[in-house]
Amino acid sequence: MDDERVVEVKSEYDIVIARAVVRAIAKDMGFGLVDQTRIATAVSELARNIVVHAGEGIILVREIIKGGSRGVEVLAIDQGPGISNIELVLRDGYSSKGSLGVGLGGAKRLVDEFEIKSAPGKGTTVRIVKWLSVR
Repeated sequence: MDDERVVEVKSEYDIVIARAVVRAIAKDMGFGLVDQTRIATAVSELARNIVVHAGEGIILVREIIKGGSRGVEVLAIDQGPGISNIELVLRDGYSSKGSLGVGLGGAKRLVDEFEIKSAPGKGTTVRIVKWLSVR
């Protein structure tokens, strides 16, 4: 993949688009079906959080190479209200909107790398990476 793909996320429909884009990129990179599903599910959770909590944002998807390993990197970026207690929102069962409360923690478990940067009033950026396992 020579460039990055950006999906604007403003609605439920955009969640489906983001999921399809990352799945197609992962497939083209050679990820197996299980890992395609893992990364697509994680992106679905991140995009849903953008819609529910921030109203709009972007999902940026790109291939990365590090030390001879290839992976897919996704940034979920919004300018929403931000998160005051990151540790709390990563805890299973926590929900500020009445959901099951497995979104961010679940996304974290599906990928190899997970980073979140947020501050109240400044928005949130979540970075996830899934590395391509060579068998």
